[in-house]
Amino acid sequence: MLKVATKPFLEFLHETSMDDLPDDVVDFARRCLLDLIGVAAGGSTTDIARLIGSHAQEHFGAGEKAAGIFFQERSVSPAGAALANGMMIDALDAHDGYRPAKGHVGCSILPTLLAVCEAEGNLGGADLLTALVLGYEIGSRAGEALHASAPDYHTSGAWGAVACAALASRTLNLDLDKTRQAIGIAEYHGPRSQMMRVIDHPTMLKDGSGWGAMAGVSAAYLARDGFTGAPAISVEGDNVAEYWNDLGSRWLILEQYFKPYPVCRWAQPPLEAAMSLMNQHKFSANDIAHLEVFTFHEACRLATHTPLTTEEAQYSLPFPVAAALVEGRLGPNEVQGDALLNPQTLRLSQGMILSEHEPYNEIFPQDRRAHIHIHLNDGTTLKSQPFSARGDPEDHLTGAEIREKFHAFSDPVIGTARATTIEECIDELGKTTGLGDLLPLLQKRP
Repeated sequence: MLKVATKPFLEFLHETSMDDLPDDVVDFARRCLLDLIGVAAGGSTTDIARLIGSHAQEHFGAGEKAAGIFFQERSVSPAGAALANGMMIDALDAHDGYRPAKGHVGCSILPTLLAVCEAEGNLGGADLLTALVLGYEIGSRAGEALHASAPDYHTSGAWGAVACAALASRTLNLDLDKTRQAIGIAEYHGPRSQMMRVIDHPTMLKDGSGWGAMAGVSAAYLARDGFTGAPAISVEGDNVAEYWNDLGSRWLILEQYFKPYPVCRWAQPPLEAAMSLMNQHKFSANDIAHLEVFTFHEACRLATHTPLTTEEAQYSLPFPVAAALVEGRLGPNEVQGDALLNPQTLRLSQGMILSEHEPYNEIFPQDRRAHIHIHLNDGTTLKSQPFSARGDPEDHLTGAEIREKFHAFSDPVIGTARATTIEECIDELGKTTGLGDLLPLLQKRP
């Protein structure tokens, strides 16, 4: 039986069209889409992408319904494509995020949408953008609701599964009760994985987003066939109603942040502080004796000083700060491969001191701050001001900056011409182009 309080949520999910969305929200959805695809292109070169693509082909093979894996020319089941593409985006920690949920929405919802839309032949551009907006609205609130009602700090896949089930239910045109069942199934089977485990011990597990996408897609198909699972406590619980009351009036997609660098968001404030001091005082990495970083507790746990894998480098604070000072930049190439062996970077990383700063603990997670002291060989100490991560909602990366990042991540992998065509297709999505125009550009090999 459909709970009365849940009906507005389900009607919002199924009845909202592009005409109901403010223009700035639709434009922002295009920006999110471009950024996510750029990160996917960069992530496609990682071991995670190779391993999960092969796994999906072997264990999630295509049946009557099929969808493609980004840049691999593999056709698998919709659940398998959501899994593989979610993990591919998550393989490079450069995708958008939502501060109050301490996690990431787009990483799971985009792979879900593309997989189910392709499998079901729903290739409209306006429908895709509308659903993408709804995914951010639902996923952001589900993340806040879960963390308000459960004591552990769960990965994004835990609450992303709820958003993914909702979007898959919309694409499958499920009725309201079956949609409710799908959301309940996804919440129950979503990966309630412990985020701080991966912070302390970085591996390919990352943020659970691919697994959440897989759970959400499977939940919708199960509900379509009669499987039950309601209620979803993070949606229907009386103690979380406040997170859902402003659906359709407050657009949380506009409150997402963008990452300029492919490392954990918590490492980015000291990175900005370090680069600011270098630009201001014009010293080189050779001039540095050692660094001290003052930040919040969780960031101090990003304490891998000598990463052996790209996962360890991405979930490190000292290494990316050191790499940025040595190279003058921080992109995908600086957190993988031979860059992990750079002796100058390792010298600065291994000698970096991380200290917890209580005022920054008090404002986390709404604001993530750090300041640094750089001690030079001549005895000078340079002290930064407090820095937040660049790209927060109060100071979004501009459209031009997002495009520059997209090409920086995509061009080395798929070529400038193909990346530019993807960019142009997204600019016209819902106007003159649709998902049918975009998918072939995403699925053939570089």
